[in-house]
Amino acid sequence: MPGDRPTLPPVRLPSDAELARDALAAPLLARAVRLARWAGPTTRVGAGGELVDEQLPAAAEVLGLGDELSEGDGEAYAGEAWRVAVDTGLVEVDDPDEDSGPDGAADTEGRVTTGEQLGVLTSGGPQDILSLWLDALDVVFADATAPVLDDLAAAIGDDGEIDLESLDWDPELEAEFLEGVLGNLYLLTLAEGGGEGPVPLPVLAASMIVPDDMGEPTDDILEQVSEAMMRLDDQFRLLEPIGLVSYVPVDEALMAEDTEDGPDASLPVGEEDVARYGMVRLTPLGLYGIRSRMLEAGVDAPAVGDLADKDAHALLDGVAHFPELSARAETEQWLTRRAPAEAARELLAAARGTDPGAPLRRLHCQQALSLVGAEAEAAVREVLDDAELGGLARVWLAELGAGDVPPPPESMIFWLAIDTIAAQLDAEGEPDELQELVEGLVGQHSGFFEAAWRVEHPATAEVLEAMGRLHRDRAASKDARKAAFKARSRG
Repeated sequence: MPGDRPTLPPVRLPSDAELARDALAAPLLARAVRLARWAGPTTRVGAGGELVDEQLPAAAEVLGLGDELSEGDGEAYAGEAWRVAVDTGLVEVDDPDEDSGPDGAADTEGRVTTGEQLGVLTSGGPQDILSLWLDALDVVFADATAPVLDDLAAAIGDDGEIDLESLDWDPELEAEFLEGVLGNLYLLTLAEGGGEGPVPLPVLAASMIVPDDMGEPTDDILEQVSEAMMRLDDQFRLLEPIGLVSYVPVDEALMAEDTEDGPDASLPVGEEDVARYGMVRLTPLGLYGIRSRMLEAGVDAPAVGDLADKDAHALLDGVAHFPELSARAETEQWLTRRAPAEAARELLAAARGTDPGAPLRRLHCQQALSLVGAEAEAAVREVLDDAELGGLARVWLAELGAGDVPPPPESMIFWLAIDTIAAQLDAEGEPDELQELVEGLVGQHSGFFEAAWRVEHPATAEVLEAMGRLHRDRAASKDARKAAFKARSRG
């Protein structure tokens, strides 16, 4: 059976236009845009492009942050928004070293001009806006993986220089850890049905710390989980304003109740208390952002709609291991771009083949044809005499309730049985439903294995071996293994 399967389930994303609206509504980007429109030649910035302290109150006032926050917080938010404006190109800061002041001394303040990216907001399309948002996300991600301010202050020596070695901070490891956390959150979000429920922070931290094969976590592991939770709490507080996540922070009262190091991750948490330990959910924009970062890193991160412009063979291979609802959504998008009869013929042609993936293609072809409905009937009748598709065609026509369906020859019945089990083995392994299918087929046809080993199908021996494992009757299981041996010997 095929071994190349997508490592991630497909994500269902809103349209680019909806995502772009979400991007523009993200508080941090919206503030950066307002500051970019406010700034001008008289705006004073330092050598690093940051707003000088004297400008921060005015910037906070422009953002309406003066009265809402405690003293200093509004200016901090304004400084953060300005940094995003500069780093994304919403404003440009000229190098202060290029000019001199009135007395001929070097000027330590930069000159502010409107950045090219500001025009994207009025003249660009959704993809342009999303690209700008991704740049802003990079800025925030870098902030989130920077050293904690208290640690940074403690590392400043008498000479005013930062002793990087004393920080115990590795920028690559920090970035890798947060990327891993966001990747796990992406997976957990898709597993929860597309982001309907938040993920408890302890669960997310444990997914990065606790080994998969560990039973009861040790005290050392639990301490690491607790430390990771505290770091993630700070990071998600930074990532929420850019619209990546919706976040309920760790309850500060809870932190005071527990040890000085923060909440005890080993404590049992009931449903009513779990939110106190932090809850995080990727927004639709967050799903888009994390997927974009994954794609840039070379990760296969499919999205529903990726196959809409591909041919039928790519569709059937692509949805082979999608979850049922995602496969249906992808197929529906593919069908909307084609005339029903043309789509049906394309699907049937793509379903042919003797390669390992062909049985599962035929199964998904049958499911796709059910979405086309009665308009596919003429195309399906054209393949009634086809050795590979005739059985599928008869089953589909019967399910449609069509009349005048010719009975299949016995050879086609057994070929279809082998093909169907091969598809199910490829799709799901060996679940209980397949065991029932196997036992039902054997029970309906006396001498099933004597006829089945003769079937000219590439997967005959493999299917018969699986039937031997699945059938609960010892005699039937033995007959299946004998039939598998005969099938291999015949080849």
